Amino acid sequence: MSTRIVVVGGGTAGARLAQRLPVTLLGEEPHAPYNRVLLADVLAGRYAPEVIALPGTRGPVRLGARAVRIDRAARTVACADGSLVAYDRLVLATGSNPVLPPLRGLRGAALPSGVHPFRTLDDCLELRALVRPGVRAVVVGGGLLGVSAARALASLGADVVLTQQGERLMERQLDEQASALLREHVEALGVEVHTECRVSGLRQRDGAVTAVELADGFVLDAQVVVLACGVRPRVALAREAGLEVAMGIVVDDELRTSDPYIHAIGDCAEHAGRVYGLAGPALEQADVLADVLLTETTRYTGTRALTRLTLGGPKPFDLAAFGEVTARPGDDVVQLTDATRSAYRKVVVRGDRLVGGVLLGDLAAVGALARAWEGDEALPDEAPLLHLLTHDGGSS
Repeated sequence: MSTRIVVVGGGTAGARLAQRLPVTLLGEEPHAPYNRVLLADVLAGRYAPEVIALPGTRGPVRLGARAVRIDRAARTVACADGSLVAYDRLVLATGSNPVLPPLRGLRGAALPSGVHPFRTLDDCLELRALVRPGVRAVVVGGGLLGVSAARALASLGADVVLTQQGERLMERQLDEQASALLREHVEALGVEVHTECRVSGLRQRDGAVTAVELADGFVLDAQVVVLACGVRPRVALAREAGLEVAMGIVVDDELRTSDPYIHAIGDCAEHAGRVYGLAGPALEQADVLADVLLTETTRYTGTRALTRLTLGGPKPFDLAAFGEVTARPGDDVVQLTDATRSAYRKVVVRGDRLVGGVLLGDLAAVGALARAWEGDEALPDEAPLLHLLTHDGGSS
């Protein structure tokens, strides 16, 4: 292929495209591309950093190369080191930035010592260097990332408090019963969980964090604070280049931006009004774009994304959720609960379509359920709803 393809970003989406096509990859981090999904396992000490490295790429990779400007007329990318990289097609896979909450004591670019987001391998390695048995750690945010970080810190022997502003853990993915079972498991790992709890500020001494202040006046002593408050698409480079940006970089079904020579994939991309922020859609977008650049016949129509989480401990705990897990009036719902095994399974059916489900503890049926949901096909009339939750998912 003679077309010069340059990819900005060495995360999940960019690395996948670089495995499919001979591109020049500009990675801002000093590390070779790695699997971000496994960062909590590196923090917990289950994996060494090199174990989560992604497969090699087909073209050159420039590590520590931060893109700072796009010249659309000249079709070049300027890097922070002063170098220029020419392209025929440019792919923005700039990912997302962690959301830093508006807390007292958290102003300016520099975070207090001991305060970290949980987004990159460097974040993970810095946290691991700080945490030892007995260290008091507070995790701000009870979503998927916060729960993963709390579990990892607890496994290192830290005294962990997990704070969640909403009513329950992982409220975007789980229904009330599933969230309650998740909370029981997290607390069994030794994590102290506070929901409906808003963090208002940080206390510092000599530039290091000493405590977390809650809106109700309560103070949590803290030597380490992990900010897991979600992510925001990284769009500054695109916006400064004059590309159309809404929440993310707006792309069409060819994952093309408002400039026909520039594409965007992964966490930074917004397709049909949606930003996914998950590994599954990032991988699918990269695969579709590889086909688009090769054949120009493939189209991206969106991704039905499944959320999965595995929590370690004396009794490992698996979780999977997809689609709408809260039923509307008229929906059919089947739930199976085994309190002795902390197992919970639920599916929601609307008309003849599976629209959502959640499984905790026992994920044997998740493959068949995910296929039925992702295919968005009518369920067989002869298949009772209960069969959807059997180990084979009702398939033959």
